Amino acid sequence: MGWIDRFFGITERQSTLSREIRGGLATFFTMAYIVVLNPLILGGAKDADGQHLGDGSTPNYALIAAATALVAGVLTILMGFVGRVPFALAAGLGLNAFVAFGIAPLMSWEDAMGLIVLEGIVITILVLTGFRTAVFHAIPMQLKTAISVGIGLFIALIGFVDSGFVRKAAGTPLELGIGGALTSWPIFVFVVGLLVTAVLVARKVKGAILIGIVGTTVLAIIVEAIAKVGPSKGGENPLGWNLVVPVFPERVVGTPDLSLIGQFSLFGSFTKISVVLAVLLVFTLLITDFFDTMGTIVGVGGQAGLVASDGTLPRTREILLVDSVAAAAGGAAGTSSNTTYIESAAGVGEGARTGFASLVTGILFLLAVFLSPLVDIVPYEAAAPALVIVGFLMMTAIKDIDFTDYEIAIPAFLTIVLMPFTYSISTGIGSGFITYVLIKLVKGKAREVHPLLWIVSALFLIYFLIGPLKILLGLA
Repeated sequence: MGWIDRFFGITERQSTLSREIRGGLATFFTMAYIVVLNPLILGGAKDADGQHLGDGSTPNYALIAAATALVAGVLTILMGFVGRVPFALAAGLGLNAFVAFGIAPLMSWEDAMGLIVLEGIVITILVLTGFRTAVFHAIPMQLKTAISVGIGLFIALIGFVDSGFVRKAAGTPLELGIGGALTSWPIFVFVVGLLVTAVLVARKVKGAILIGIVGTTVLAIIVEAIAKVGPSKGGENPLGWNLVVPVFPERVVGTPDLSLIGQFSLFGSFTKISVVLAVLLVFTLLITDFFDTMGTIVGVGGQAGLVASDGTLPRTREILLVDSVAAAAGGAAGTSSNTTYIESAAGVGEGARTGFASLVTGILFLLAVFLSPLVDIVPYEAAAPALVIVGFLMMTAIKDIDFTDYEIAIPAFLTIVLMPFTYSISTGIGSGFITYVLIKLVKGKAREVHPLLWIVSALFLIYFLIGPLKILLGLA
């Protein structure tokens, strides 16, 4: 095993092979939901021709699930070998919804996926020219810390919302459970899982997060067998399980259909919509992918102790290159842009520090291509406790931000709070950057701002003004 240790730097990063394996397992089980959720988002939408993804008159969820798992597996393994960090990749949440409801209705699915491929090619060029890496290093360290903290709050909110512990309300934006009370069995399972996982983490039990996920899933299966709760059915049954019903599947192994791969048209969209609108769509995809990934690797890398005191991350160029290729690969496979996942923090919280953990996660995704019935037994309520606990772990970095210095404190604050409040990592980052540059400019300290940060802030300003620009150009 010596060459594995040397290649991945397991001992060098003060980790062990068992920690890496546990971390890889934890990351997989925390983000395996994407194999089910991505098909639900993409499969239910129709393109301009009234067709579902895969050229069908009805949704084909199995088709999308197989491609989603395959691409995630290959790219995560690639990240492990090339980036050598415990980061996993899969179809990006938010991006897939934008593709399904903002792009596909304007053109065919093949054209929409072609735009994803174009975005991936452009962002890959930015990495190869060094621009993306240079932008990464131009961000002040405390803003990077704020990004990490904001992502922590963001994924904690995702955990609370996905579990049903926090929900939309009639009189207030959010409320506790159903009508302000915890009245369903799935929420009970989530609360038990959260408390048990919290105790395990506090006692520093090895494998705490993974034990929490597996144990909560077992509890969910038992509860469903006794109470017969059933699915939530998109909110029709508020007392039901979110995502999947935790029961043992009838089939363990299934033959995957991978015919979705290669169904894209690189420039077909330019014949369906105006060139200006197509460019704006690519730019929106690019800016979101660009900074969501940057925020994720800063946050997860910081939690893993991989970010140096000057804010640099080892093998940054390689990490960003794999992530950029993933965007194009996701479009080419018809699964939407693939990106680095913030759920990788679950594996880091379990002790993962190297790319070997990504190798484990990637292999499990490849197995999920054939074992998708097993993935279907983990409901949100069983995976969400891990997200909340990992959110806490990432939140602890807030102590490194100097809140007595308003020049950095205000941008950091906006970065942190706007991520969960807007449900967007990019919005938080962009708001923080623009505010930081503006404050420095007004205080006569413009020279302290890195030139690239001026450029990035200007791009974010354009990004936030895309809506008004569309109206001005008569495109909306």
